[in-house]
This record gives sequence, C-alpha cells and structure tokens, in this order.
Amino acid sequence: MALKVRKNRATPPADIVRPRRSKGVKTGEECPLNRSMELLSGAWAPHVIYYLSAQPRRFGELRLDIADVSARVLSQRLRELEARGVVARTTVPTTPASAEYALTELGRELLPIIQAIADVGRRLQNRPVQHRSRVGPRSAVNPRALGAQPPPMLEAR
Repeated sequence: MALKVRKNRATPPADIVRPRRSKGVKTGEECPLNRSMELLSGAWAPHVIYYLSAQPRRFGELRLDIADVSARVLSQRLRELEARGVVARTTVPTTPASAEYALTELGRELLPIIQAIADVGRRLQNRPVQHRSRVGPRSAVNPRALGAQPPPMLEAR
C-alpha cells in the first residue's frame, strides 16, 4: 500500500512563482536556483569561471590550466558562457588573430560561489575519510576473523 502524500505546510521562498501544472509546462523553470544551477552544471563551466577570475586568458592558456578538458568541449563551454553573458570574448589584433576571454560583471558575481566550493574542496582534501560501519545482519562479526573453527561438515553417505 502506497503512503498518502501529506499536504505541504512549508511556504516556498518569496521569489518562486508556482504555476498550476498543465500539459507541456515545466514548473521547475520558474525557480531562480534552477537557472543558476543550469549555468554552473555544464561540464567544466565552474573551472572556466575559476581560472578566468585572476585575469583574462587566451584559449591556449585556459587549455593548459584545465588539463583534462578537450579543445572541443572547452570551445563549446566558452561559447555557451559567452551567450549567457558570463564571459566576454575580445579579439586581439595579432598575427595570427587570437581571442582573449574575460569575466563579465555577471561572471564576477559568480566568483564567491565558485570560491566557496573550492574552499570546501580544500577542506575535504585535508580531511580523513571515515568509513561507516553497517548495521544489521550483514555487519555481524565474522566468527572466522575471531579465530573460531568452522562447523564440522556432515559426512556424505
């Protein structure tokens, strides 16, 4: 028997608009948290913002900074962040022509969030991993580990 869903008595944050559910309408799009997380959830997007925080960089410099990213994905992510107004692309008049990427004002607003995530990562790196012991029949002590002998086998007739 399924549990009955109880009525939610908690009030949502004031800036969330909850339209009535209807066919073809996604209700999560109205949440500002969803919009921000969609921006940061792209592969390597937080890394790009993090490395552009110090100074503007060229594509090759970013590629060296973020060692595991492929050129294709980095290029795609930079285009996506530029389209959303987080990164500005400036063409540098050199031979051959190159582009330099820098954070916009909106991108700079994301820096405290990215820095907080990086700080937690540093603290987690220095913290020892604690393994949780299981509770229940599977966590029972193995008698062989305590030196007990296995039960004698019955002889086959």
